[in-house]
Amino acid sequence: MKMIKGLVFDIQRFSTHDGDGIRTTVFLKGCPLHCVWCQNPEGISPEKKLVYFPNKCIFCASCLQIADKAIEISGNKLILSQAKVKNGERYEEICPTGALKMDSREYSIEEVLEIVMSDQAFFVHGGGVTLSGGEPFFQKQFTLELLKNLQKNHIHTAVETSLFVDQDYLLQVLPYIDTLFADLKVFDAARHQKITSVNPQLIQDNIKYVLQSPHRNKVVIRTPLIPEYTAFSENIRQICRYITDIFPDVKYELLNYNPLAKAKYEHVEASYCFEDNHPLYSASEMNGFYAMAYQAGIKNLIV
Repeated sequence: MKMIKGLVFDIQRFSTHDGDGIRTTVFLKGCPLHCVWCQNPEGISPEKKLVYFPNKCIFCASCLQIADKAIEISGNKLILSQAKVKNGERYEEICPTGALKMDSREYSIEEVLEIVMSDQAFFVHGGGVTLSGGEPFFQKQFTLELLKNLQKNHIHTAVETSLFVDQDYLLQVLPYIDTLFADLKVFDAARHQKITSVNPQLIQDNIKYVLQSPHRNKVVIRTPLIPEYTAFSENIRQICRYITDIFPDVKYELLNYNPLAKAKYEHVEASYCFEDNHPLYSASEMNGFYAMAYQAGIKNLIV
């Protein structure tokens, strides 16, 4: 096994929302997209960063001992300057309450496998491992080698991806994926560029490729329902028509909006797309979105 390390910002065990059965979800850091509503903003940057959790801080001033002077305390407020942080791990070590923590750590493939194998007893009824992010295909070599080793150990694999990756890599990695969850967020090119920072042509081309490939039955196309940005009839209809024209039996899923993401943004020094957060869509609202998908030709809707 090659000594490859990947940057992981979370490993969630006993997950039931990232594929079939009970799963262990590995969140890999780094993403080429910058969606304005990103559910995991801590996973966008490909670099490790120090994060401050004010609710855990007791203002003990232990952090002021670090030589790089990246932190000031003014009254009852701690001010962290990311640009000055030279040794984030040292802050994590010296903070007695966990108010200062690195947002990720490096794992070898062996280390991830050790965690996963300890959960193997829970995978017997259709569970397995899901790679999420960030964007798992951003860390190409680590993801490919990890998937190969999971397959060797007879563990079901799923990947959640934007498919913003070169097609040569897809050819390499697809044989080691049992379920591919691929996002098609916005169909219109100008709109997609504006709210994700990338042109959707590569994503659309890759969706066409996977839905025309021998792997098409293990692909699920997903659209996250984001108020004002993706959750409107023309967008859903355009996406549904596009994917059903390629493969009439395509599996499609509409993901309800998750209002919990907003709380993460204060920790990554970024602004969320909504000042007044939207609640989850109600059951009746979701049924309205499902009706749009069915009317646009979807046969296999995951609800």
